[in-house]
Amino acid sequence: MRIQIVLAGVAAAAVMAFPALAQEGQYGEQLNRIVTEAAAGTCLEALMAPSLLDACNGQIQGMAPALSAMGAIESMTFVSAQDTPGGRVETWAVKFAGGQTLSWVIGHQQDGKFSTVGTAG
Repeated sequence: MRIQIVLAGVAAAAVMAFPALAQEGQYGEQLNRIVTEAAAGTCLEALMAPSLLDACNGQIQGMAPALSAMGAIESMTFVSAQDTPGGRVETWAVKFAGGQTLSWVIGHQQDGKFSTVGTAG
């Protein structure tokens, strides 16, 4: 099963082209909220830039059941951070209660809202 939220403005290749920042995650709490709410069928307007919110709303019907089926988030491990032209992008390993671990990215935050959130790869 593959889950992917459309992430406005970033391609994986572009993210990897920039050097890593200090290895400390800043966006874990927000990512947890976004994924948990998406599993419940809600796109978080408070944390999503308009382009990401539109993409999420367009996919939530198919995405929510798939995320929900994996179970609750069991743990999150910060993997890395990259500095991109649009701002910081972090990668997290998210382990679900059903046993599956997915690599997620979150970043390009402006005014408290992210324009990039989704599974990597």
